[in-house]
Amino acid sequence: MGEAHPLLGYFLDAAEGSFPPVDGGVTVVPPLGGGLEGSVAFTGHAVVATARSAAEVEAQGPDGFGGSMGPDFLRYLAGPGGWIGCIDATLVARGRGGPAQLGPLDGADGHPRVQHAREVRTDVGVYGDGRGLVTLAQGLAGRRELSIELHRPDDPGPGRGRSLIADALTLVPDGEPVFAAVSPGNARSLRAFLACGFTPIGSEVLLRPHRPDPARPA
Repeated sequence: MGEAHPLLGYFLDAAEGSFPPVDGGVTVVPPLGGGLEGSVAFTGHAVVATARSAAEVEAQGPDGFGGSMGPDFLRYLAGPGGWIGCIDATLVARGRGGPAQLGPLDGADGHPRVQHAREVRTDVGVYGDGRGLVTLAQGLAGRRELSIELHRPDDPGPGRGRSLIADALTLVPDGEPVFAAVSPGNARSLRAFLACGFTPIGSEVLLRPHRPDPARPA
């Protein structure tokens, strides 16, 4: 097993309630696997995972008070043609263990939720039932990451999302941290995760940079 990415330590520490100093600073760490980079904001401190040097990043003037999530800075990181994902709230909860309440879900390879998970995560497992599907994977910086999607998000029914999240937590060993990235604008999903014991620890955005090669003529 290779050495853990340094950003993973920040997530695991935050899961235990230990956060970086509230100093407005920005820590630069190496890029993520699979050609991805990212910017993560905690309270008063940011961590940027990029192939750019710390000096290059600092020259752009980001800060830990929101500047690391600014559109101009994110476009700088991604380059003119790079992909920038959504800014998500970073949430964490604990696995519940016990008998798993969800089984593997076959025939979901073409589902957009599954396809997206496989683009930005590894070791993606797909589970579900008549309520919806769950992906459980190795996500940002190697953390365990959970996502869900209801089969009928326009007609969720009473508590279906919450019950699906609660059952998904039985797939994670008791007491072990599991993370979720949820768009703040998806208020229904955010409320469901919070109701199931997830706690906000920061915000994050993934990028897939595309930068011109300075060694090649334009």
